This record gives sequence, structure tokens and C-alpha cells, in this order.
Amino acid sequence: MIAFPPCTYLCRSGARWWPGREDLQAHAIGFVLQLAGAPVPRVAIENPIGRLSGVWRRPDQIVQPWQFGVPERKATCLWLRGLPHLQPTRVVDGRVPRVFFAAPGPDRWRVRSRTLVPLAEAMADQWGQPLQPALL
Repeated sequence: MIAFPPCTYLCRSGARWWPGREDLQAHAIGFVLQLAGAPVPRVAIENPIGRLSGVWRRPDQIVQPWQFGVPERKATCLWLRGLPHLQPTRVVDGRVPRVFFAAPGPDRWRVRSRTLVPLAEAMADQWGQPLQPALL
């Protein structure tokens, strides 16, 4: 299972909105913990840097788009069970924080939260095949 739970009440960039929404944040954390405890042999949970590191555990890996051919910065945390670390596929120059500078508007959340295609392809390519027992 590769899970992409909503980050609205979990990501550090939204921390200023947390006060007064503790019940929504607790629900979001509970949902992530349910995903983590799913009865499947391999689990990857993706989310940005934020609350999960403090209330659950630190991520197993943090990746950046520039490690997968996209010249941008956007730290993406991965909590893994039964899966190896994701290996970079194409390290490129350029470290533009495009997500940080996303234009205001009704779709800003969508632009900021999307998983970039090269990162998703790396997940599918590297984790979509049966893993050798030595990797588990």
C-alpha cells in the first residue's frame, strides 16, 4: 500500500491554522495510524514535514523532487514498512521552491499538495515489483 493521506492538518506549512482545530488534527493523525497498522506486508505513507514526526515517529526517509529529475525543492517524508528506501532516479540541478511560491487562489492547495509524476513513477518502478527477501 502506498498511502497519500491528506496533509491539511498535519503539514508544518499549515501549523498556523492548527489552533482551534485540534479535533480535526486528531482525526487526521488517527487516520494515518490506521493506515500504518493496515494488515498488509508493505506500507509507504507519504506526507510533508509536519506533525507526524512529533506524535508518531520520524520518517524513514525524506526525498526531494530534484532527486527524481524535477529541479524543485519540496521535502517529502516517507514512513516505510517492508519496503526499501526509495533510490534517486535522476539528480538534477536547480532547487526552486515552486510550491512555496504558488500563486494564491482557490486551487493553491491542489498545486501545493500534488505528488510529482517522476516521484510517483519511482515509487511504482521500485516498489511495484516483488521484492527480494534480502530487501525486506
